[in-house]
Amino acid sequence: MKATPYAYLIIRHFEGLRLSAYRCPSGIWTIGYGHTSGVKPDDTITQAQANELLEKDVETVEAYLNRAQLNINQNQFDALTSFVFNIGQTAFTASTMLKLIRKNPNNPAIAAQFSRWIHSNGKVLPGLQRRREEEAKLYFLKP
Repeated sequence: MKATPYAYLIIRHFEGLRLSAYRCPSGIWTIGYGHTSGVKPDDTITQAQANELLEKDVETVEAYLNRAQLNINQNQFDALTSFVFNIGQTAFTASTMLKLIRKNPNNPAIAAQFSRWIHSNGKVLPGLQRRREEEAKLYFLKP
């Protein structure tokens, strides 16, 4: 599967665009639309470079989700693309959410799993709350 434009819309909206490197709330150097790999404090990029980084980062998440062989629909794939993009593959691999999805991707208990991922450095972030609500809504939206 591939992420649809809606997955990109969610990511762009909640990540925001920054053309100069900054530390995210977790203290990680970030640039563009939430890109973290190899970012240094003085880095700057263009809008075009930010778009390219986003596409490559989403392709990495798509490949990961496809390798996981989850029996999910397009809306679920898009929601998980945004979610995994944000929390990372390592965290998702160890998550209760993934275990529940593997057993039954339509289990209503999965909705509560989204809301467990709203903290950074022990603090609830309102932006993460809104993002998780949007991802959970999309995950359970019937295609």
